[in-house]
Parts: sequence; structure tokens; C-alpha cells
Amino acid sequence: MQFLDFEKPLEDLYAQMNKLKEMAAKNNVDVTGSIRELETSIENTRAKLYENLTPWQRVQLSRHPERPYTLYYIEKIFQNFTELYGDRQVKDDKAMVGGMAELNGMPVMVMGQQKGINTKMRQMRNFGMANPEGYRKALRLMKMAEKFNRPIVTLIDTPGAYPGLEAEERGQGEAIARNLFEMVNLKVPVICIIIGEGASGGALGIGIGDKVVMLENTWYTVISPESCSSILWRSWNYKEKAAEQLKLTSEDMSGFGLVDDVIAEPLGGAHAAPEEMAESIKNYLLETLPALQTLTPEQRIEQRIEKFSKMGFYDEVSE
Repeated sequence: MQFLDFEKPLEDLYAQMNKLKEMAAKNNVDVTGSIRELETSIENTRAKLYENLTPWQRVQLSRHPERPYTLYYIEKIFQNFTELYGDRQVKDDKAMVGGMAELNGMPVMVMGQQKGINTKMRQMRNFGMANPEGYRKALRLMKMAEKFNRPIVTLIDTPGAYPGLEAEERGQGEAIARNLFEMVNLKVPVICIIIGEGASGGALGIGIGDKVVMLENTWYTVISPESCSSILWRSWNYKEKAAEQLKLTSEDMSGFGLVDDVIAEPLGGAHAAPEEMAESIKNYLLETLPALQTLTPEQRIEQRIEKFSKMGFYDEVSE
């Protein structure tokens, strides 16, 4: 079990409990009562710590190394998943995964960024930062879903699109822009769920849908707190202040009307009870997709255009 810096009180309590269990095993002593008291203290401490999380703490939770990633949710939520590969132009981007699946018998197309569960896998997956071919692969799968009348589910978890020179040479900006245009005009239902980090155009590239949803301890904004801090203050030391000023939490995004719904996470974050989190996402999909399927393609497109056109604030200045 890994602990974040603000979870130090929890780490200390778990250390006490482990020592107590070791002592009991070594000396054959009954410490059931003491362990029960520590377990109660752990639950109370966890509830207090998670009662009022700061934006930066939610950013930390979204990056927790034990947090479930896209392939975990695909395995737990969907059935008969068949992964599809390649953009038919350059290569297969391992940072973007997707394919056909079933949701309780309903045919769907599911896709999302995959970060990798260890160092070797993270390198192979490019830490969830897709290249242009990743977004073109996603678009190819979306068009296939449209052809076969399958609803689309996207799972967003990326620190941003890959910013390397080779990605720009192959048209990173154009690939993301093309996805924005095409997703608005898709004739099938589209649900986008931010399951971790939702940064910049990397998230937007698969983030236009009838419903845009965030898990409780995720973030969604144009730039990471660290990068924002380095630009404004020439240092990463102000990342906590930047996280607060960016208004990037699910509560902020819901208040601004930039996301449609927020799915609550188990106490301690999605990694504390991943199966429970997967079940919550599955229930949301099962409740939401049938309503979206009652709309005509024209109604879906019109509602998407209206929803995204109304986003943002502006003032008109008369001359």
C-alpha cells in the first residue's frame, strides 16, 4: 500500500497495526481488541482527511500509482472486449487502446488512454501521452462504431498529448482538431468519462460527447499545475497555488457547466476500492445510455453543438 504525503497520519496508523500483528504472531498474544481500536482510528482518520481535500490533493489522488487505469475498467465493466489496432497510416499507438465490447449485452465501442502499471509498461505506453496516430486510431474506431450503430465510451486519463517534435511533424494539432470536429457530428451516443488526469488537448481529443463525466477525484484543465507554475512563477514550487487558481476539480468543472455529471469515488479514492468504482461507472453507463439512444442522430448533434457553444464566459464591450 502506497501513501501520499497528506496521508502520513494513515501511514503511521497502518505501521502501528502491522507491528502489533507481527508481535502477536511472534509471541502468540491475542491483540484483537487493540487491532479493532486501530481499525476504527484508521477509518475515522481517513474520513477526516478526505472530508475537505484541496485541489492539489485531488491532483495527487488522480495520479496515485495504484489507481485503476483504462484497461482495468474495460475488463471489469465490459464483456467480450476485442482490441483493435493501428491508424492505417503510421503505426499502432500503445498509449491509446480501444475496441469492440459489450455492456450487459449491448454492443459498444470503448477506448481511452492507458498509462501502464509498471515502469516498463509506462515506457511502452508513453505514460498515456498519445501521438497523432493514437488520435487517428481513436477516430477510426469512432467511425466504425458509427457505421455499425454502436454507442461510444471514452475513458480519459492523460497528462496531455505527446509534445515531441516527431509528433508535431506528423500533425498532432491537426489530429486532435479533426477529432473535435468529427466527434461533434457523430450520429451515435458518446459518453466521455475522465478517470484520472484530463489535461489539455490530449483529453479533448477523445472528450467531446453527449455526456462528459468526471470521477470525483480527477482534474480537467488546459495545463497541469506544475507546468502552469513553471510558466507563471518560473518554478514548480507554486504548483499547489496553481492547482487552486486553475479551478480544475470535478466540483469546479460541474459548477462551470463544463461537465455534465460527477461520479462519487469510494472513501480513500478509486484505488481504495477499484471494483466498487468500476461498478459505479457501469451503473452510470447503464442508466445513461438508454436515454441517449432514444434521441435521433440529428437531435444528438444539435444538442452537442448547443452544449459546447454555451461554454465559457465573455463580455461584449460597446465602442
